[in-house]
This record gives sequence, structure tokens and C-alpha cells, in this order.
Amino acid sequence: MSASGNASDVTSKSSLSQTLNSDTPFLKIKLYVVVVVAICILLVSIIVCVCIFWKRKMRVKHSSSLIPLVSKEIVEIKEVGRTDNLGKVEGKIGFGDLLKMGEIEVIKGIEEEKEKNKSGESDVGGSGSSNVSMADTQNIGWGRWYSLKELEFATRVFADENVIGEGGYGVVYKGFLQDGSVVAVKKLLNNKGQAEKEFEVEVEAIGKVKHKNLVGLIGCCADGPQRMLVYEYVDNGNLEQWLHGDVGPVSPLTWDIRMKIAVGTAKGLAYLHEGLEPKVVHRDVKSSNILLDKKWNPKVSDFGLAKLLGSETSYVATRVMGTFGYVSPEYASTGMLNEGSDVYSFGILFMEILTGRSPVDYSRPPGEMNLVEWFKGMVASRRGEEILDPLIEVQPSPRALKRALLVCLRCIDLDANKRPKMGQIVHMLEADEFPFRPEIRVSREKDTLPPQGVSNKVPHPITHGTGSNLERSRRR
Repeated sequence: MSASGNASDVTSKSSLSQTLNSDTPFLKIKLYVVVVVAICILLVSIIVCVCIFWKRKMRVKHSSSLIPLVSKEIVEIKEVGRTDNLGKVEGKIGFGDLLKMGEIEVIKGIEEEKEKNKSGESDVGGSGSSNVSMADTQNIGWGRWYSLKELEFATRVFADENVIGEGGYGVVYKGFLQDGSVVAVKKLLNNKGQAEKEFEVEVEAIGKVKHKNLVGLIGCCADGPQRMLVYEYVDNGNLEQWLHGDVGPVSPLTWDIRMKIAVGTAKGLAYLHEGLEPKVVHRDVKSSNILLDKKWNPKVSDFGLAKLLGSETSYVATRVMGTFGYVSPEYASTGMLNEGSDVYSFGILFMEILTGRSPVDYSRPPGEMNLVEWFKGMVASRRGEEILDPLIEVQPSPRALKRALLVCLRCIDLDANKRPKMGQIVHMLEADEFPFRPEIRVSREKDTLPPQGVSNKVPHPITHGTGSNLERSRRR
């Protein structure tokens, strides 16, 4: 049995060797050569596949370029509002990280991408963020970019009940972010050119501007054609509502509150004109753009018409933009724009605050339709007390009223070069003593009067000298 078994093994081995040594139909190549080549090709394929898989894995770990972006304009943003359970990540994080961390609503495509890259997602935004230059990061250092999905969630898909304001350039919605903060989302109109230009101007002009009397811009959105600005929310309406709305027989805006609003507005504009380089001209100063908080602190809003100006320059606008009744005469006629245009608009606004009247009101008699002409006529006829809003319960002192009237008249001077700067207006409104001409004349008269107890007779030594000379001449 053992001999027969050995014989069968030898026979099988010889048949296997014969098979391997046999020629194949393809180019008469030995079979064993074909087998070896096939095995080598299989090994090389396996190695190539492993290398490709490893490279893809490392690319996900060390680069954020594979994360799908909602907008090409959004490259990276700084880490905002991270909670403790998300761990600490130094530096910057990519926009995809915010989606991953649940700070905004996740869309389906990014969900699938996250499932594919589970093994490498924890490292995204680490070393990859170092590839972005520091200059790109500083450009958004004043705030953050929001996605369209996040703002839709905050405003309930821009529901009508969330509208808190509307103008020629966009609609403002009240929004609630996921961190609980309340914001005002200004959705710019999608008409070509205007919306994009306004967006660029606002972001450049007020992105880094911080002042207690200016509404702060805390973020923006540029998803595709959408252009939106995210402002801090001011919770007490605007000045126009309180001046011209139904507030009852007595206005809650007392004289002191109105002066507080005027001074705060002047300080905000003075900062734009004199505290920034290049200076910023608002170009649409009006009562509806003055927001008020619960303590009646004013905040100047809506910089959509703002223009950046270099020092000692005037900008010639191709199209006069502003609100009828507030635009300065030289700007309306020639298009020349500088900070004097804002001073004129502030003068109209200050008149509106004092009188409670709109700049142009066609419901009034012919002589009272235009606020400026009626105001000048009342002051010229010495009827300044009749100018005040009848809803003001406690009248101001004559001195305070004269100060306010004089500031108004100086702001609306037809000669733009004679108008005061906004910083000077702040000093005029805050000054305890204001030099009026009648008081100056009285003080001069008092200085010329002699003190009591002193004789009115004045010695005339020259007269005596001249008298002796006359006697001498007579003797001669």
C-alpha cells in the first residue's frame, strides 16, 4: 500500500510539473510564468490600493479643502461660541467644523461626507488651518460669517411675523440664534449691483467700527446670491415711531430724553467723521435710522448708503441717494458728498426732535408743509416757544431752548463751509454756558460802568497844560 501511495504522489507531482511547464496558447509562454506574473500584478494592485486609501485618509486629516463649502467666499472663520463638551481646539476651524459640531443645521450632503470621513473628522481644522494666511483671518476678525441655513433657522425661514423693519434696500428680521442671542438680520434685495455694492460697503465701513452710539455689525452672510447682514438687536424701536406714532396725550420723550437722543446721535456721527480714517459719511441720517434701547440711548443704524472718504476729499455721487427732506441742497443739486451733508441731515433730524413734525408733511397748511421754511420763519418772528412739540409736558428753560434753536440754524446753513463739525455740535449741546449775543452786550456794558463810590469826575492834566500854554500865548 505504501509503495502504491508513493507512486501516486510521484505521478501527481510529475503531472503538475508537466502542466506548469506546458506552453500556453498565448505566445507559447510557460504556464508557471503566467502564474507568477498574475501573482505579481495582484500584489502590486493591493499595494497601490492601500497607498491610495492611506493618502486619502491623511488628506482628510491634514486639510480642510475637501470639506464641502456652502459658499466659495467662506474659507475659514474663527471659533465662535464653543461649548465645553466639544473640547478645546486652538486657532481657527473650518466652516465644515461648525456644521459637524451642531452649531448650525446640517444639510444632507455634509451628513454623508461626515459618515465617509468619521475616522479623520476629529483632526479637521488642526494643521489644515495653518495653510490659511493670517491676513485672511483678520479680514473677519470683527465678527463671523453665517450660513443661509443658520439664518433661516434663526428667522423661521424669514417669516413675515419676524419683520421689524423694511426699506428700499432690504427687509430687517428679528432672529434667535441657537446660543439664545437675539439679532437683527437685514436681508438685502437681490437686484443686481445695488445689493452687492451695499453689502461690500457695509462690511468694509462698519465691520470693525465699535461705538456705544452705533449699531454694531456682528456678522454677515454671502451664500450664493444672498447678501445678509447680522446686527445687534436694539429692543425699543426707532425714533420715528416715538415721534410720530400714537403715544397718547403726553409723549414719553421728555425734553431731557430728546436732548439725550440728540447728543448721542451727534456723538455717533462725530465718531464716523472724526474718529475713523478714512472717514465715513452716513448719507442717510433720519429718524427711522436712530434706534433706541430701554434707557433711551440712541444708536445710529443703516450704513447701507455709507461712503468711505479719504481725508480732505469730497465724493461726487453718480446717483443722489438718501431720504427726501433730509438731503442737503448741495448734495441734491451737485452730488458733492462730504461730512457737511450729514451735518445738514442732523440739523433736520434735530428740528424733528424739537417740533415733533416730519421734514415734509403735505397734510399741514401750505406755509407749514416744509419744516425748514416754517422753522426759520418762526425763529425770525421770535416765536421760538411755539416751535416745541405740544406733547412735551414740561417746557425747557429759555436758555436751553435758544441753544437748541441756534444749533439747528447753524446745521442747516446753506453755505456748507459755515456749518459746524459734528464734534463742535456735541460741545455746543453739552456746554453748560453758551455765549449768546444779548448776554455778551450786557456783560460789556457792565464792564464799562464805573464802580460805586467813585467820582464821575476825571482829572484832565492835558487840559491844564493846554490852558497854561494859552495864557503864555496871550501874554506874548
